[in-house]
Amino acid sequence: MQKIITILIVFILSTIVNAQENSEKKAIENTIEIFFEGLHKGDSTLVSSTLNSAIHIQTTHTDKGGKKILVTESKTKLLTSIANKKAEHTYLEKLLSWDVKIDGNLASVWIPYEFYLNGKFSHCGANSFQLFNNNGKWEIIYLVDMRRRANCETLKQ
Repeated sequence: MQKIITILIVFILSTIVNAQENSEKKAIENTIEIFFEGLHKGDSTLVSSTLNSAIHIQTTHTDKGGKKILVTESKTKLLTSIANKKAEHTYLEKLLSWDVKIDGNLASVWIPYEFYLNGKFSHCGANSFQLFNNNGKWEIIYLVDMRRRANCETLKQ
């Protein structure tokens, strides 16, 4: 009888922990989905709602000469470029998969993507998000993306 009770308690606790992890994962994914919704719409206010005030933003790519480049951007510059998106331009960042890791107040999310400008393939790469649980609200504290035009296996439309 003692074994059955122990197994039942372990099962219940693992179910509770799993439900909490799934809830946190959904909240993290929601934050990133809101970020991309704002990007696609050109809504800098919506994007800003997902960002921590101390966010770090970087982009990396390889130039035509083969030199690896790392560019650091300010939150203000990112939000200004989103706000200045021309209405006739359509952005679509297809998120290909999600790898979410959570430990307490810290989450790391790796998302390969394909980017389309006005319906035409532009580039591919990967996004790396670091998020902080700011007392119940997941906020992006670090964003780095890698961009390339070569070796992209675009999805057939």
